[in-house]
Amino acid sequence: MSITTTAAAPASPVRPPLRPLVEAKGVTMRFGGVTAVGNVDFTLGEVELRCLIGPNGAGKSTFFKMLTGQLTPTEGRIRFRDTDITGAEPHRIARLGVGIKTQVPNVFNGLSVRENVFVAAGRRKSIARTRSIVDETLTRLQLTAIAERNVGQLAHGQRQWVEIATVLAQEPELILLDEPAAGMTHDEVHRTAELIREINRTHALIVVEHDMPFIRMIARTVTVFNQGRILMEDSVERVLADQRVRDVYLGKQAA
Repeated sequence: MSITTTAAAPASPVRPPLRPLVEAKGVTMRFGGVTAVGNVDFTLGEVELRCLIGPNGAGKSTFFKMLTGQLTPTEGRIRFRDTDITGAEPHRIARLGVGIKTQVPNVFNGLSVRENVFVAAGRRKSIARTRSIVDETLTRLQLTAIAERNVGQLAHGQRQWVEIATVLAQEPELILLDEPAAGMTHDEVHRTAELIREINRTHALIVVEHDMPFIRMIARTVTVFNQGRILMEDSVERVLADQRVRDVYLGKQAA
């Protein structure tokens, strides 16, 4: 796959050093005799966007699941702000301010877009505040035109955007996205990149993704996983130009 034809994300004003939002120290995950993630250190700042890439089996999905409480690390600690969340239940981590969007849309097909967002926003808020959040979210993500349509009638890309809206409506501080561009058309991929850049104005995001042109559209800093460890962590330009990354992720024939 060529990585030279798609423009990188537009340059943005230099931000001051970010206060750590997520810190993982020495995180390891073993399954029997297999080490899926080995001694990983990772830090994400507030309102930072980080992309995680790597070949299949590199450990990025396992690491993602440890951040969300789906897996408990064999070793190491994970902190969200000042709270140790190592091994915490997923619902507790969600309440602390972590929102998750999985690769397969998790929405109610029989409800409208507005109703889906309402259900997500209203879990711990008043009716008046919920309605306000719904209107704000639909406007921000430019979903007002399809707000009254049933989600089951929408195209794949639109369903993905609705789920992003349901996550955003819960007002998390950190949003985790698992392959948000998977299965999308060219136009949908570009629209999704726009949405992520918009959300990143006010929220931190971690994006696990395989689509390299999409990574170039959204990323500032990229963390590369390989064989359960971090191979490299740097700007998107340096990462995609690094021969080690091209060899292990894109393949030796990448142009």
